[in-house]
Amino acid sequence: MGKSATPKLLPLLRSRQQGEILARLLGDPELEASVTDIAAMLGAPISSVHREIERAHAAGIVTSRKIGNVRLVRADTDSPYYAGLADVLVKAFGPPQVLAAVLEDVDGIEAAYIFGSWAAHRAEVGSDRPVADIDVLVLGAPDRDRLYAALSVAEERLGRPVQEAVRPADWIANGTDSFHATVVSRPLVQIDLGQG
Repeated sequence: MGKSATPKLLPLLRSRQQGEILARLLGDPELEASVTDIAAMLGAPISSVHREIERAHAAGIVTSRKIGNVRLVRADTDSPYYAGLADVLVKAFGPPQVLAAVLEDVDGIEAAYIFGSWAAHRAEVGSDRPVADIDVLVLGAPDRDRLYAALSVAEERLGRPVQEAVRPADWIANGTDSFHATVVSRPLVQIDLGQG
């Protein structure tokens, strides 16, 4: 995970890692996880996650409890900051999780990726213009009605349009058109569909 002074997705925060940790916890108020589990979910160093959790705990954004030697952390939904902060963080850093939740039950999807401006901002490349929409590449042969219904739910949660591009399952490896060349030459963020 690249380190910079401020993340392009929400330059009010200290780092993208901080935003992703807080978005993961505040975006799912039912999630209760150890620091080790959060680090594994995000592919982040445990020491960095621990430091961010300590800051969030001191600010009253998260709460924790110990079971044996394990400290479990979750969003403090009673915090006066919770609702507004969760909304902002999910809109900025939560598209992979929101899209995973709405797409995992759509049959026929082999894989899905976020591409375009959101993915470029997350990778901290490209323009400084704000992200206007979320571009999603869906590979496979999904039921289009269910796909569009799922993406409509994602749009509501993310507060911006979600634009889909549906291609065959082998398109990344075998595509040949100019759209393919553009998409594969730029950052892609894989959406975890929980398929194993």
